[in-house]
Amino acid sequence: MTLSLPTFLLLSAILCAHSLAAPEKGSRPNVILMVADDLGYNDLSCYGAMKIATPRLDSLARDGVRFTDAHSFSAICMPSRYSILTGRYPFRVGRSMDYACNFDPGQVLIPMAMKSVGYRTAALGKWHNGFGTSMEVNWNAELKPGPLEFGFDSFFGTPRTHSEPPLVFVRDHWIVGLEKDDPIRVDHSPGTGAHGKQIGGKKAMELRPDDKLDLILAEEAGKFIADQKPDQPFFLYLAWEAPHNSINPAPEFRGKSKAGIYGDYVQQLDHCVGTVLDALEKQGLAKNTLIIFTSDNAGRYQQAALRAGHRTNGELLGQKTDVWEGGHRVSFLARWPERIPSSKVQKGFFHQIDLMATLADAAGATLPAGASPDGHSELAAMLDPEKSPPKRTEGILHGTRSLALRQGSWIYIPEQGSGGKTVPEPDKPWSLSYRQMLFQNSDVNESGQLKPDAVKEQLYNLDQDLGQHTNLANSDPERLKAMRERLAELTKGQKRSKESGSE
Repeated sequence: MTLSLPTFLLLSAILCAHSLAAPEKGSRPNVILMVADDLGYNDLSCYGAMKIATPRLDSLARDGVRFTDAHSFSAICMPSRYSILTGRYPFRVGRSMDYACNFDPGQVLIPMAMKSVGYRTAALGKWHNGFGTSMEVNWNAELKPGPLEFGFDSFFGTPRTHSEPPLVFVRDHWIVGLEKDDPIRVDHSPGTGAHGKQIGGKKAMELRPDDKLDLILAEEAGKFIADQKPDQPFFLYLAWEAPHNSINPAPEFRGKSKAGIYGDYVQQLDHCVGTVLDALEKQGLAKNTLIIFTSDNAGRYQQAALRAGHRTNGELLGQKTDVWEGGHRVSFLARWPERIPSSKVQKGFFHQIDLMATLADAAGATLPAGASPDGHSELAAMLDPEKSPPKRTEGILHGTRSLALRQGSWIYIPEQGSGGKTVPEPDKPWSLSYRQMLFQNSDVNESGQLKPDAVKEQLYNLDQDLGQHTNLANSDPERLKAMRERLAELTKGQKRSKESGSE
């Protein structure tokens, strides 16, 4: 049975009032969950980038823990954000994930769990989990249900990816700068592009300068932090816009990196993270604030960055959209000066689907039955990374054309190829060859075509072959069969759309 939000909050308040184990007033940590958009595994200095400088993000690794085997559920945006906020695999939704609000009435999300123990909650940045109940959103009316109906006290940000119309900011339930005599609609007729074209809303568009998005979000975050009460903890979900296409850093950041305009965009993101860190220090809140920084999926290769010698996902095979490691292995940093030791590395397998239960655990919140059905707390793996490996031993991962199963160091992919959109498209201006991206795989030739003798399934031991160069499907048929059957068991009765959610 799914509890309604009012019922859940009432029951939680009663439980907290009577619980002897509840933390004392003022002892619960503030929590900031930052999610970048399409940031590559190798895009930060602390993960190996040599041509991009990220000193503020590197400071989180220096003062906290850096995970080297952390994964988003999906290699594209929307499904990963859904799994982060719900602790639930998106393939269980059973309907298209686009435009309409993706969450079910009464479904418990992270902010609801935090509110149940007295947190003030806010969402800033890219929402990308839909508004309303119709696939055709009326952008000129109240946008609900949305973030406020699922536990956030306030919202300011973009409805979707910053390159997808409507190109506006939304505050709470309304588009910022909306004018009655200039209504907004999105035209999806042929020739308007994959996501359509915005018609109307000139003032609203002007109030959302594309090259200043994250700078504005950082300013909003600073205001939110300054407005907090010392005796009430807060939860801030801060979903940055960068470095998703289109790559558009502000003028003052252009030419500052050694990895082209893409590197400049990442360095602007680092600056914005620094603005938030400075706001915490100014308010004296840094010591008891748990900060997590990660990305919704891994990066997409950019020609200018490659020409400069920067590989966004390092030695990993694949990129955004792919079920190969380069699609979903992400940076993951956690800092909490009162609890997390400094300069530690967690090498165990971490899945973002465990974030909801982990943050609830850190806040001392008890999740109701049915909440975070696929996730569990991995707080111990953060607090004691050297002695406490993550409890998770398996997890499902998603590319736009395939699911995959991770078990220990092994990953099984039931399809051939990338499981995503890394395929040769010589007629497309954005297309890059496998040779340019330095991809090498035993089933694929250097032009990116499957070899005639390519195996129908894929199996890799990541401890021995992180770059997924050699498919072991023919070498270990017993493991292949066992993992195939386990993936089928875990997804039994679920709708498994190969194209799930917008990028």
